[in-house]
Amino acid sequence: MLNIDDPNFKDPTPALFRLGFRPLFLAGAAAAALLIPLWLLVWYLPGQSPILSPSFYSPVIPIWWHPHEMLFGFAMAIVAGFLLTAVQNWTNQPGLKGWPLALVFGLWLIARVSLMLPAAVPLWLPAAADAGFLLITAAKLAQAIIKVRQWRNLGFPILLLLATLANLYSYYALYQRDMVLASTLWQGMIWWMALMITFVGGRVVPFFTAIRIKRGKPSPLPYLDWPLFTALGVLAINAVTHTLEGVALQSLLVLAGLLQLVRQARWFPHKTLKEPMLWSLHLSYLCIALALLGMALFLDNPLVERQMLHLVGVGAIGGMCLSMISRVSLGHTGRNIYAGPTMAPAFLMILIAALVRAFGPILWPDSTPTWHWLAASLWTAAFGLFLWHYTGMLSKPRLDGRPG
Repeated sequence: MLNIDDPNFKDPTPALFRLGFRPLFLAGAAAAALLIPLWLLVWYLPGQSPILSPSFYSPVIPIWWHPHEMLFGFAMAIVAGFLLTAVQNWTNQPGLKGWPLALVFGLWLIARVSLMLPAAVPLWLPAAADAGFLLITAAKLAQAIIKVRQWRNLGFPILLLLATLANLYSYYALYQRDMVLASTLWQGMIWWMALMITFVGGRVVPFFTAIRIKRGKPSPLPYLDWPLFTALGVLAINAVTHTLEGVALQSLLVLAGLLQLVRQARWFPHKTLKEPMLWSLHLSYLCIALALLGMALFLDNPLVERQMLHLVGVGAIGGMCLSMISRVSLGHTGRNIYAGPTMAPAFLMILIAALVRAFGPILWPDSTPTWHWLAASLWTAAFGLFLWHYTGMLSKPRLDGRPG
């Protein structure tokens, strides 16, 4: 087997397709920067631009397109890029690269573009492309994990299979024009993302923190972690089935929120205030606990529930994605993680955007459009800053000449 870290190996593959993080981090960041302002233009200024005319989304409903593309366009690109890169480190098996990686990226891109074409593109086309993107990613993860019998990581391809089913079901909801069904799927996928962040974050956040502050990494506590994973999984299922309500649902939200806080408190978050690459991870992770407890406190308030879901979406998902792609991109291109471009302003902008988007409409509902535009501007600027600093390094070979 080829040593994937062999510095003498000269890879003829174009740099952009040498490892999953390269095209998918770039694409995910570009989608983040583009899709939010585009959504607000469609929502607040419909028909004001020939590009953004109603036929622009035919046969797609804009209110379906926005959450779908933020979850399965932006966030899933980052998730797939991270997993396709991380699985190489976990298993010491070669990662996806070359034309197979270009195929995965191409399928993701086909789905994104076909949903915005000014023509009645049949929905099976983006649905098939999206499914292919996720299934090939899941298959690659499963192949590498099963080959070395690393069973503890088998949950990742399983989670991607579940996401594939949810995505296909969302296309069915669009076909049926059932926005109630679609809304429940979006809520379920937000908790799916929260579970993914909790699962991965529990590994990388304390590890990165311990190395940087030169402290021992806290050992995972199964009696703390597994009840938390279970609670988030139940919340994802309940978002679709609506089985739990009232005191039962409130208790589950409180339990999950408190478990998140106790878990994170063991990772020395107070020791990270001088390092943006660390405090950005901790603050993004904290947004999940705040959202859980906020929803529990105002259980019967639909406005608060919507805004708390946006706190997860903008703060936890958006913030964690931005922080992780900034860090991983430096490390996997042969650069010093703590001597890269200054991303602290971008991390702050994402977190402020999350607070503005979540709490502005609750506290000052009459100014909701202002909060939307302000949060969108901060979000777009944050991911734009990433693209400014990282496009060059992601599209060029590693500085040390190694593969990847």
